[in-house]
Amino acid sequence: MWPDPWVLAVAVPAVLFAGISKGGFGSGAAFAATPILALAIDPKVAVGLLLPLLMLMDVVTLKSFWRQWHGPSAWALIVGCLPGIALGAWLFSAIDAATLRLFIGVIALVFVAYQQARIRGWLKIQDREFSPVFGGIAGAVAGFTSFVSHAGGPAVAVFLLAQGMRKTEYQATSVIVFWVMNFLKCIPYAFLGAFTVNTLVLDLWLAPVAVVGALLGIRAHHMVPERAFFTLTYILLTLTGTKLVWDALA
Repeated sequence: MWPDPWVLAVAVPAVLFAGISKGGFGSGAAFAATPILALAIDPKVAVGLLLPLLMLMDVVTLKSFWRQWHGPSAWALIVGCLPGIALGAWLFSAIDAATLRLFIGVIALVFVAYQQARIRGWLKIQDREFSPVFGGIAGAVAGFTSFVSHAGGPAVAVFLLAQGMRKTEYQATSVIVFWVMNFLKCIPYAFLGAFTVNTLVLDLWLAPVAVVGALLGIRAHHMVPERAFFTLTYILLTLTGTKLVWDALA
């Protein structure tokens, strides 16, 4: 079955970008693939299409960061994500495509605003020792935003960065958390009809792109300055987020 050329033209760079982020950078930039895809297809279809590809990226990157994560933080986030996923599943089933498109667009713009405020020093993440309660709260927020738009990165980043983690430990913890979280999301996604024959066929077409992106990301983790990568991310998210909000309101 040949996929729609327009959808494929949008999906290939989006998935490649997500793979690079998954493999090398842990600040949630893979979320950019969701608003980009939502420009071309129904946002509920977009999140269903992306989940198997994100899981494939997790598998590819997991080996490179194996056992380099912070175990207590990972467990707190994973346990905490469960109620967030449940709430996300309820919302996902209750809203229409236009509302979800608006939701994704707003999350994209808030994500950019949050990152810019942190970079410019307007918003400082206070250093604090590991707290299972804080981790559970961050996990719940991540589980919710991850379910509805694959945007769990910011909540996880705030929790991990506050502990002053090294770059690799931070990335490894993010990888293992989202590997488990994405696996947990599969069952409610299936019941909600997010997976279809068409999305699974397109996933097969895009699987090599996901693998290449993840491998490039692993290499970029040690070679590419994060600032250059995230500058591109913020531009993409600002453009796509604005377009999604405009379309939803119009």
